[in-house]
Amino acid sequence: MDQHPYTPPTAAVLYIADGQPLYAAPPQTAPLTLYRPVPQPNHQAVPLHAIDPTSVYLPAQAAEPGRDVWPARLLAGGIGTGAAGIGLGFLFQAIAAAATGIGLLAAVLALIWLLKNTSGSGGGGRGGAVNLSVNVTNRNR
Repeated sequence: MDQHPYTPPTAAVLYIADGQPLYAAPPQTAPLTLYRPVPQPNHQAVPLHAIDPTSVYLPAQAAEPGRDVWPARLLAGGIGTGAAGIGLGFLFQAIAAAATGIGLLAAVLALIWLLKNTSGSGGGGRGGAVNLSVNVTNRNR
């Protein structure tokens, strides 16, 4: 055992002009003591060789076999099937939304191409420049 008592380090004390002390740490209300755990008594109620190791690890005996709880199994299966159905519904909805978006994009691009490549005069002919030559002669002269 330690024969020397614990002495706490002295805190640095500063004094202000009117004589009030300023401590670096709050002042202790009681002196600090060393922690010495209480020795625990050695309990050996049963010698180790007296315990049968197989009795410790045997599974607990089940009560009697109960009834088959088929309503619970049907309910659990229904919940699982319903959850799978909801998941598939969300998947198909996402695929339909993506297909709709791609279809609308293709329609807009087709409309732009159609407006760009048709002639402005209507009629649906092959647009573009037309070569025209006109010869006018006056025969009354």
